Amino acid sequence: MRGAGGSGAGASGPGPSGAAVTGAAAGLTRLAIVGIHGHGSSHVRHAQELVRRGDALLVAVADPRPAGDGELGAEVRHFASLPELLDAVTVDVVVLCTPIHTHFALTKLAMEAGVDVLLEKPPVTSVADFAALAAVIEATGRRCQVGFQSLGSETIGVVRDRIAAGAIGTVTGVSASGAWLRTRSYWTRAAWAGKRVLNGIEVVDGVVTNPLAHAVATALCLAGAQRADQIASIDLDQYRANDIACDDTSVVRVRTVAGLPITLGLTVCAPQRSEPFITVQGSSGRIVVFYTLDLVQVFQDGSPDPVTTSHGRRPLLDDLLMLRSGASAGLLADFADTEGFTLVLDAVRRASDPVPIPAAYVDWVGDGPDAHPVVQDVGTWIARAGAEHKTFAELGAPWARTTPVPAGTPGTAAVVVPDAPHPVSA
Repeated sequence: MRGAGGSGAGASGPGPSGAAVTGAAAGLTRLAIVGIHGHGSSHVRHAQELVRRGDALLVAVADPRPAGDGELGAEVRHFASLPELLDAVTVDVVVLCTPIHTHFALTKLAMEAGVDVLLEKPPVTSVADFAALAAVIEATGRRCQVGFQSLGSETIGVVRDRIAAGAIGTVTGVSASGAWLRTRSYWTRAAWAGKRVLNGIEVVDGVVTNPLAHAVATALCLAGAQRADQIASIDLDQYRANDIACDDTSVVRVRTVAGLPITLGLTVCAPQRSEPFITVQGSSGRIVVFYTLDLVQVFQDGSPDPVTTSHGRRPLLDDLLMLRSGASAGLLADFADTEGFTLVLDAVRRASDPVPIPAAYVDWVGDGPDAHPVVQDVGTWIARAGAEHKTFAELGAPWARTTPVPAGTPGTAAVVVPDAPHPVSA
C-alpha cells in the first residue's frame, strides 16, 4: 500500500487490530512516525494526544529498534523501515525524525508515495539536495513542513507587528545568542553525532546546523532572510572544544542583500544551559525574543523597563493537518522557507574543519560520559558577537584564530552565497 494522496481525509485501510477503518475514523488523517526513540518519542507522544482528541489516527511507526513495552497501542503497527511501512499501510502524513543524512531520500520516498511530510530539522545537507527536493515537492504536489518549532510561535507575528508599528525605529540588525551545554555522551549517542562526514556521506552535524539550528532559522525569519535571493554573504568562525569533527562553538554572520547584518553566537560549551534568544536591534530600541518560551520583550530608548508579553504556539504537525483540511492557507515552517537556513548549512558543509580550542582555555566539568567542556568566558564573547556583529576572531577572543585569514578562506572569512537554486513555490 502507499499514501492516500488526498488533500483531506485518508483512505480506509487496516485499523486497530487489523479491522477496517470505517465511519468517523475513515475521515481522520492517518499518521506514521519514522524514528521513535530520542527526540522521536516526543512526536509519538504528540501523535497519541491527537488520537485522544479525535483529530488523527496513529497507524504505524518505523524504527530498527522496537518500542518499549506499553509505549504504543496494539493497533499501531511497527516496521523496521519506511519502505516496509509504505508497502504495507496506507498513510496520509509521515513524521520523519531520522539521522540528518537520511532526510532527503526518505522525504522523496514518502512524497512519491503520495504522503505529506513533517521533516525534522535540518531539512537536507546541501543546497543541491534542497533544489532536488524542491523539485520533488513541485512534481508530487505534496506538502513538507520542517520541524523548526519556533516558527509555529505567535511571537513571529507579534515581533513583525511591533516593527511595523515603529516600536524600535529602523531595524539595524538581528542577532541570536545561544549558550547550551552538551556532555560527552551527546556526541556518542549515535554514529553520526559530531560528524561532518560518515562513511563518505555528508552529515553536517554541529552547533549551527543541529542543536541551536532553531536560533538560526528564527533569526533569519525575523530578518526577512528565509530565501536565497535575500542573502548576500555568509561569514563563519567555527571552533570545537570537544574531540569531534564538527563545530561546538561558532559565530555565523549573514548579510542580507539590503545590507542588514544577522549575527549568531552559538555554543554548547557553556557552564550551564541558558535560554537562547533573538534580538532585533533598532535605532530607538530593541526587541528580544526568547523563542523556546514564546516570550517577547520590547525595550524602548528612554523607558526604564521592557514591555513583556507571553504568547502561544501551534504545534507544527497540527498546522500541517489544518492545511490538509483547508483550515489554514499555508504552512508555518514550509520547506520553501528553509532555503536561507540551508544556505547557512551549506556554507558550514563547504567550510574547513573547525579550529580546536587550546586546552588552556577549556575547563572540563564532571567525569566520564557526563563530563562537559566549558570554554572560558564564552558567554561574554557570544554577547559581544551579537551586539557588535563581529566574529570571535575579530573580537580578539584569546582562544580564537590569531593569524589573519585571507578573505574568501572557508571557515572564517566571507563565504559568497552560490547561485540560488531554482525558485521554490510556497
